[in-house]
Amino acid sequence: MDPAVLGTRLASSAIAPLLRKLLVREGAGAGLTDRPVRLSGLVSFRGEKRTLTGRDVRRIAAGVVDAAVAAPGEPPFPPDEVTAVTDALAARLLALGDLTMDDVQAVRLGHEELARRLRTAAPSPLLSTDAGYFLDSATEWACLHILQFFTQRSAFVARTLVEQSREQAELIARVDELIARTPRPDARDDAFEARYRAHLAHHHNRLTIFGLDLQDTPDVWPLDVAYLSLETVREAAPDAAELPDCGPGNATTTVRERAEDLFAVHDRILLRGDAGSGKTTLLQWLATTAEDRIPYVLPLRTLIRADRLPPPEAFLDSAACPHAPPEGWAERVLGAGRALVLVDGLDEVPSADRARVRDWLLALVRAYPGNRWLLTARPTAVRADWLADDGFAEVALAPMDRATVTAFVRRWHAAARAPEHEERLLDALRTKPDLALLATNPLMCGLLCALHRARRGYLPPRRKALYDAALQMILTERDRQRGMGGLDGIELDTEDQIELLQRLAYALLLAGRSEMSEPTALGILERALPSMPAAAAQGDAPAILRHLLLRSGVLRSPAPQVVDFAHRTFLDHLGARCAVEEGHLDVLISHADDTAWEDVIRMAVAHARTRERTSLLRALLDLAVPRVTLLALACLQDASSVDQEVVAEVKERAARLVPPRTVLDARALAFAGPFVLELLPGPEGLTDEEAYGVVTTASLLGQDGSLPVLKRFRTHESLAVRRQLVGTWRRFDADEYAREVLAHLPTDELTLAVTSDAQRHALRLLPPCTQLDSEGDHPPAALVSALATETASRLRLRRNSTITDLSVLKALPALTDLRLMDCPGVYDLAPLAELPLRHLSVIRLTGLPELTGLSTLTGLTSLNVGQRIPGDSLADVLPTGAALRQLFLGRGSTATTGLSGLDHFPFLERLTLTCGTAPLAADDWARLARLPALTELAVNGPLLAGVAPAGDLRGVREFRITVRTGTPDLGPFAATLPSVRTVLVDVHADSEDQTATDAHYRRLFPDARVLIRRL
Repeated sequence: MDPAVLGTRLASSAIAPLLRKLLVREGAGAGLTDRPVRLSGLVSFRGEKRTLTGRDVRRIAAGVVDAAVAAPGEPPFPPDEVTAVTDALAARLLALGDLTMDDVQAVRLGHEELARRLRTAAPSPLLSTDAGYFLDSATEWACLHILQFFTQRSAFVARTLVEQSREQAELIARVDELIARTPRPDARDDAFEARYRAHLAHHHNRLTIFGLDLQDTPDVWPLDVAYLSLETVREAAPDAAELPDCGPGNATTTVRERAEDLFAVHDRILLRGDAGSGKTTLLQWLATTAEDRIPYVLPLRTLIRADRLPPPEAFLDSAACPHAPPEGWAERVLGAGRALVLVDGLDEVPSADRARVRDWLLALVRAYPGNRWLLTARPTAVRADWLADDGFAEVALAPMDRATVTAFVRRWHAAARAPEHEERLLDALRTKPDLALLATNPLMCGLLCALHRARRGYLPPRRKALYDAALQMILTERDRQRGMGGLDGIELDTEDQIELLQRLAYALLLAGRSEMSEPTALGILERALPSMPAAAAQGDAPAILRHLLLRSGVLRSPAPQVVDFAHRTFLDHLGARCAVEEGHLDVLISHADDTAWEDVIRMAVAHARTRERTSLLRALLDLAVPRVTLLALACLQDASSVDQEVVAEVKERAARLVPPRTVLDARALAFAGPFVLELLPGPEGLTDEEAYGVVTTASLLGQDGSLPVLKRFRTHESLAVRRQLVGTWRRFDADEYAREVLAHLPTDELTLAVTSDAQRHALRLLPPCTQLDSEGDHPPAALVSALATETASRLRLRRNSTITDLSVLKALPALTDLRLMDCPGVYDLAPLAELPLRHLSVIRLTGLPELTGLSTLTGLTSLNVGQRIPGDSLADVLPTGAALRQLFLGRGSTATTGLSGLDHFPFLERLTLTCGTAPLAADDWARLARLPALTELAVNGPLLAGVAPAGDLRGVREFRITVRTGTPDLGPFAATLPSVRTVLVDVHADSEDQTATDAHYRRLFPDARVLIRRL
């Protein structure tokens, strides 16, 4: 079960009576005191008059866990962890009596912070991810109820009356400020939004799982049970908080994230994914889980039928919402920046109409800033920079890795109630590379699961055969197994159904549409039926169409009088078959350079006979277009037999595109499929750039056949090549890749990245490393043991909630570089004072609001702070005794301090001030001017707003600025940098300065080398 929905298993009615037993009953006279009561005096398992023992508390914890496990649907965590979870929850409940606070303080903290205190007091044991999320969710629910019990006690009410009256004036002022800053909708808006969200939950909270409609199992499953978390990949500049010296021209890095975290960095996303990769399902999930936004799901395949794409007030029509909104509601939602606009299916829009879609979307984005926007498309639907100039980040759904495929297979068989087939299919996926290549997205995995069960273990090795078998199963075997054949008086055999469906599909392809009107579909069937006597004898065109819509499982009616295919994959497959049967090879070739026809052409080559296949492939080569040449190469993997001369000719032409010289070239090669692997040369005779391209191509293919290629480069001298080899570890079996590749790499300049349990366990196969990046809840002791004790110099811990006490790092006496990001359990930095640290990053450490212990780290020369610094001066918290040469301040770090106290760091050479820091005041500018060693300055443009520069920064040689909305004219500031020699300008997409030419910036800094990057 996805961790995001674990909390729904903990119903209030089930756990409230159990948790109430933890507190002492309120006796007579209890409400007479007006002093706060310590928590130890409120719990029933402490003190001389305690009524519960530790064993009783464990029974209460067991009741909470049992109630959740017994709930309908998938268990929240593996059954063998019930005892461990129960013990851990009991320990946290008992820790309630150890907290040094009173009930009023506890209520002020809130249930989330109280739960965090309990987690710190009673850390969880080593649990699986699901069990850990359940334990944390149960702890928060328990704290929520306990705080509610506190507030219901008469004593609590009496004690808080005085404080409430004192705070009332301040509260009113804050509420007024909040209302002025974020206007709230009126009561009618609130009531409508509640009804609208309920409608969305019903409309989108169902997911069709392919193949689950056989043998009396439902084919529609609750989204919270069936949803499988996927990952996205995007290219990004290095994190400035971790690499303060990064700037324009630095290589980008590939960021891999949970698909549900799409909007963690960007508000505008172009999401690319292959057919069946889960794009639409992800949109359903985002729509049903959006708590702070109003979601709109806008399917382009439907919207494009109208002459005019909809304005905001018509968005609800796409959701089939039966409720009428208050007048002006849509305008208020978008105007306040509260909308989540999910636009699905750009690839399903004809190429000629895509510019119209872009103009419509960008007009909305510009008219309503502050909202979140997501557009989905297939990978090649539009060029790479189609929306880049307008602030849209390019993100791609990653192919499912082995762990995700395994999770999908297990969940599918659990839902299908067919556990006897599960392990046999998993074994087949492990031992048959051709089969494993097909299991890259949810649709293909569902096809494999369904066919493996239906065919008792036999699976076709190619896509065309797999689709044919799937259609056979859907069109006839499903109804036959369920005893529903001829239910409506019509019983068409498979071939007749395919003949009719493929004609509909081909008509859609030729029209460049994914939907057609019902009258158009009837016309096609009327022309087809006279040549099909068996079908015509069973009914006229309306009856046959109604039968196909009701029983085929392939054709559907998404709206009245509208017909489309349940999935684009079947549309392409059937349309290609019709084109081949009609002999329309010239039509196929005429669309070879149309990205929407790529899968159609691949399927056409698979459907064609050998002579036709030869003609198609040679015609593709004759176009002499590199992308089409690679398409011909990709077609080979779908064909059952090909003339060997043609195979040789295709490979020879494709070999001219090898080796790839850029990352984009490498991606294009990888698209062609595993045939590329045998063309990849090297490492002998390749430049470092070409070697990097070859390794990138093999990495992107990410299959067992890639390993021999990657192994050839494991002793390559280029650091970039070796870093790519390290970075692609996650795409392969952790143990095998560690043995075959990583164990042979010199690790002195390389940083191993550990993001999974399998990778952490595989560290045992490698010599101790000196640099390690870790993401996730990996036990700190296990990570420390993988490092070379005497020489380990760099460690990054990210999103790790298990580390609390940094004393464990004392085992690394040579550690000079430590980066802590999103580690909420860390509470004190003082233990680091015994290490020879030179660089430290502290980013979003929520358990360290006071930055306790930072001032003791006097050996630092480089410091990054990505959270608020308490107090009025930087000198109150930062290590004034340290000879800092580099300082990064971001994410609200100087909100209360400004740059006060910066004078205590006279050795500072590089200073970075990013978004979220306080705007610079005149005094701050003067402080910068007084830094004698400052040579590099990086600022976020809006920080300069309202500043009257006081004094010149004569020592600054390099100046970096990010130009965003709110950035003032840079003219006055350019004059304060008389000695600058390098200027790096990042012009952000939301900037009003987008139209400024490069010459404009060069005129501002005539004596400097100016580099401009438009984001």
